[in-house]
Amino acid sequence: MPRLGLPRVLIVGCGDVGQRCLTILRTRFRVFAVTSREAGRAALREAGAVPMIANLDDAASLRRLGGLSPRVLHLAPPPTAGNDDPRTAALLHRLARPAQLPRATKDRILPERARRSGRLTGRLKTRLQAHAFVYASTSGVYGDAGGAWVDESRPVNPTTARAQRRVAAERRVRWFGAGGGWRTSIVRIPGIYAAERLPVARLERGTPALRAEDDVYTNHIHADDLARALIAALFRGRPQRVVHASDASELRMGDYFDAVADARGLRRPPRISRAEAVQQIEPSLLSFMSESRRLRNTRLTRELRVALRYPTVADFLRCEP
Repeated sequence: MPRLGLPRVLIVGCGDVGQRCLTILRTRFRVFAVTSREAGRAALREAGAVPMIANLDDAASLRRLGGLSPRVLHLAPPPTAGNDDPRTAALLHRLARPAQLPRATKDRILPERARRSGRLTGRLKTRLQAHAFVYASTSGVYGDAGGAWVDESRPVNPTTARAQRRVAAERRVRWFGAGGGWRTSIVRIPGIYAAERLPVARLERGTPALRAEDDVYTNHIHADDLARALIAALFRGRPQRVVHASDASELRMGDYFDAVADARGLRRPPRISRAEAVQQIEPSLLSFMSESRRLRNTRLTRELRVALRYPTVADFLRCEP
């Protein structure tokens, strides 16, 4: 059980990546981890966290999170429908303590019902200035870049509802950081992989990949390196900064599948044209095959000073037993 005197960190969304963050943090911090299921308490406690029962879809259940920790990792995804992210709105509302927010910021990040919940004092306690909030977003907010290199200054161009929800969440986080006394960081994440997160099932099903002339560039990060990047943003991130948590791979999607197939002794996927893919591949999967970009990770390595354990997918596959 963590010692009571340790500094606190709150993880909201303690799935696979959150658990990896917890493993790193638990020796030096008292880590609080949110679960929406009573059955999840025991596993979190065994992993070294203080479990908190809360549901981002139930604002009343978030009461205990306000003031709980000056450092928050928000790793929970938006809802699966709509163009907004009320989950992030509810979390920020609880962390912000609306009575302390300037009106301009309050009007932007809080729904109308929440804005009527308290009087404004115009004061922010000094200790809030050290608070840090990291939001795990997605590189899908850029849409299709035609294979171009993309840095964090590129305007977002979401082309799916999934990406639009992420953009909405990012905007709320930015407004929150601008006026809520928290230093906020947005970490845009590409495809996450690990030994147990490789596209093996897809390869075994024989799902086709695009032929070279139709293929798209894709980006990757190992789950352990991602956990380290998120923690680095928590302590080293610059205010209101976006960072790509991406490795240095320069792979087209079909080449990635080929590399994994070769490493696992599986058959490479058949290659088909984009026109054939529209007929054969389900729309949700096809959407990932319609956006091409290459992420620059200069901020990750220079500003956050993250030295990737696996600089490329090839480095990982060479090391995998």
